[in-house]
Amino acid sequence: MSNVVRPLHWWGESGSGKSTLLAILAGLDDGSSGEVSLVGQPLHNMDEEARAKLRAKHVGFVFQSFMLIPTLNALENVELPALLRGESSAESRNGAKALLEQLGLGKRLDHLPAQLSGGEQQRVALARAFNGRPDVLFADEPTGNLDRQTGDKIADLLFSLNREHGTTLIMVTHDLQLAARCDRCLRLVNGQLQEEV
Repeated sequence: MSNVVRPLHWWGESGSGKSTLLAILAGLDDGSSGEVSLVGQPLHNMDEEARAKLRAKHVGFVFQSFMLIPTLNALENVELPALLRGESSAESRNGAKALLEQLGLGKRLDHLPAQLSGGEQQRVALARAFNGRPDVLFADEPTGNLDRQTGDKIADLLFSLNREHGTTLIMVTHDLQLAARCDRCLRLVNGQLQEEV
């Protein structure tokens, strides 16, 4: 799966290992065999600290369960990846505000995750993922916990930001409508990725 530059999706039955494969490719988990390189760096040669630095610099994540820090407001959640990359507080704050405003959350900057709807939380998660200016964005069921209307809006935003930022998007989803918007689809069967025709 080298040289992926356009939205890529894979699917498989529940329990087939889709999310596990995503975590291995992102350097969050180790595989039992084989080698994974992320932005040209072989992950198997790195300790966790080196992987964390690589992820902070090059990788964004959008999770089904949002994974927002409950004690941070929307703006602070979105600022975090840029701060971890070493941007100044002013740069990270300005980037976070701009993304949240672009996603229609300009009036919700000071709200904690518990004060936001599911769709709003996922928009905060999208803004957070893109504020780190990732080379690669991994999305695990990004619309899975949302109703169809909200999910469609989140998908529109995801693909719009993907094009705007030139980020490689690698996504796992059960949503066939969302998958149809990707340039390439793979199916995970018995632990093997198969190209969909």
